[in-house]
Amino acid sequence: MAGLSTSALDLGSRQGTPSLASLWALIPDFLAVTKPEVNFLIVVATFTGFYLGYSGDLHNFPVERMLNALCGTLLVASGTGTLNQYLEHRFDAQMRRTSRRPIAAGRLRPRAAAWFGISLSVVGSVYLLATVNALASALAVFTPTTYLLIYTPLKRKTPVCTLAGAVPGAMPPLIGWAAASGSLTSANAWMLYAMLFLWQFPHFMAIAWMYREDYAWAGYLVLPQGEQSGHFMSWQALPASLALIPVSLIATMIGHAGLVYFVLAGILSSLFFYYSASLAFQRSALAARRLLLASIVYLPLAFCLLMLEK
Repeated sequence: MAGLSTSALDLGSRQGTPSLASLWALIPDFLAVTKPEVNFLIVVATFTGFYLGYSGDLHNFPVERMLNALCGTLLVASGTGTLNQYLEHRFDAQMRRTSRRPIAAGRLRPRAAAWFGISLSVVGSVYLLATVNALASALAVFTPTTYLLIYTPLKRKTPVCTLAGAVPGAMPPLIGWAAASGSLTSANAWMLYAMLFLWQFPHFMAIAWMYREDYAWAGYLVLPQGEQSGHFMSWQALPASLALIPVSLIATMIGHAGLVYFVLAGILSSLFFYYSASLAFQRSALAARRLLLASIVYLPLAFCLLMLEK
C-alpha cells in the first residue's frame, strides 16, 4: 500500500495529473489522516450539546440544522486532526504507535496533507457560518487555532500541554449547544464542557503512560522525565476523575435530571474514578489499557444518560 500510494504521488509530479485510479488508492490514507476514531467522540459530544441545547418542542426538532452542525464540526475536526499530523509527522515517524500514519510513513506528501487539512477546516467553519450561526462558527475556528498553535508545540516543551489541549478539546458540546440555541448562557452548556474537559485528563494520561517510552524517544514532554512521571500522571488523572463525579451530578442538583440519572451517573463516574485510581497506584500497562477502555465507554454513556433524561 505504501509503495502504491507513493507511486501515485510521484506520478503527479512526473506526469502532471495523477490518474483517477492513483487518486482512488489514496482515499484510505486521506481518511485515516483525519483521525476518524477521534471524530466519532467529537460527533457524539456535539450532538449531545445540540440535543440538550434545543429548548423547543421535540416534535419540531430542527433535524436539518442539527445535521449541518454535525457536518460542519466534523469537517473542522477532520481538518484539525490532519493539520496536527502534518505538523508532527517527523516526530510521528520516530514512534512505534504513529510511525505507520500516512504522512509519517511517506504515503502522503506533507504539502498535500497540509492543504487538505486547511481546506477541511476552512470549509467547515464557513459551512457552520452559512448554515447554522456565527457563534458556532466562531467556536469552531477557536478550536483548531488554539489546538494547533498552542497545544501542539507545547507537547515538546512542557507536561502542562495537557491542560492547554483540554481547553479546545472540550469545545464540541459548546458548538452543538450554540448551534441549537444561539447562546452559551445556560449552566447546562458549561456543565457539558466541564465534563469533557475533566474527562480528557485520565483519558490522555492512560495513553501517555502506555506509550511513555515512545513519547520520550520522539522528544515529547507529555510526562516529566524519570521518577516524577508516575507522580505527575497520578495527579493529572486522579483529581480530574474525582471531580467528574460531582460535575456529572450537577444536572440533578439544579433540577434538570431525576433520581434515576443521579444514581446511574454516580455509579458510572465512580467506576471511571476506580480505573483512574487503579492506574495511579499500580502504574502498569494493563491498568492504563483498562482506563483507556473505560474512558471510551464512559463518555458516550454519560452523555446518553443526560439525553435520555430530556
